[in-house]
Amino acid sequence: MPTSNPADILLAHNTWANRNLIDACAGLTTEQFNQRFEMGPGSLHDCIAHICGAQRGWADMLAGHEIRDRIETGGPYTADQLRTLLDDTATELADALAAHPLDGIASAERGGRSYSFARGGVLTHVTTHGMHHRAQCLNMLRQLGVDPLPSSSVVEWMLMADG
Repeated sequence: MPTSNPADILLAHNTWANRNLIDACAGLTTEQFNQRFEMGPGSLHDCIAHICGAQRGWADMLAGHEIRDRIETGGPYTADQLRTLLDDTATELADALAAHPLDGIASAERGGRSYSFARGGVLTHVTTHGMHHRAQCLNMLRQLGVDPLPSSSVVEWMLMADG
């Protein structure tokens, strides 16, 4: 477990928490996994696909690659397929961030408009974006009666690694 570099902590925790979420969904029926809720992208499936899609889009931007199609436009995916997508996009994101200093600038074009962001800002956005949607997923899981809910906090991650 990375213990001192905030960038390493953000990346490792984000991946761990997202995996825990997907693992909790693996035991659901297809109907539960796709049940509509009036929050976020609307279902556990769609919310997790969105987390993976956003992570891949930002990784493409940071790597200076052409932005690929959004993961959300594909599917439907199983929990196992989403876990593979998560692992792939987490690796791509970590590699893209490691290739340049965090105080550097990354640029891309979307919808005919150019954007430039500090790489550290992108890292912060991706990880807080994931946290935002994981909270929605935890609420969905709670409404489905899942107990216990998957661990997701940084403190839980640190305690698990130290235990």
